[in-house]
Amino acid sequence: MDGTTIIAVASIVTAGLTIGIGCMCPALGEGRAVATALAQQPDASPTITRTLFVGLAMIESLAIYCFVVSMILIFANPFWKLAIAHAAGK
Repeated sequence: MDGTTIIAVASIVTAGLTIGIGCMCPALGEGRAVATALAQQPDASPTITRTLFVGLAMIESLAIYCFVVSMILIFANPFWKLAIAHAAGK
C-alpha cells in the first residue's frame, strides 16, 4: 500500500470512531442528565429546567464538534496535501 491509501484508510477509520464515540457518549450524558434533573427537587423545576437546557446545549456541542472533525477528515483532510507533496517529491 502506498502512502495515500494508508492516509485514506486511517482518515476513514478515525472519522468513523470519532462520530461513533463522539455521538454515543454525549447521548448517554444527556439521557442521564434529563433523568436525574427533576428527580431530587421537583419544586425547583423552573430553575433546574433552565440550567438543564444550558447544560444539554453544551453537551450537544461536543457531538457537533465530533461531527465537524469527522467531516473534515473525510472531505477536507489536511494530510492529503502532505501526502501529495511527499509523493511528488519522490
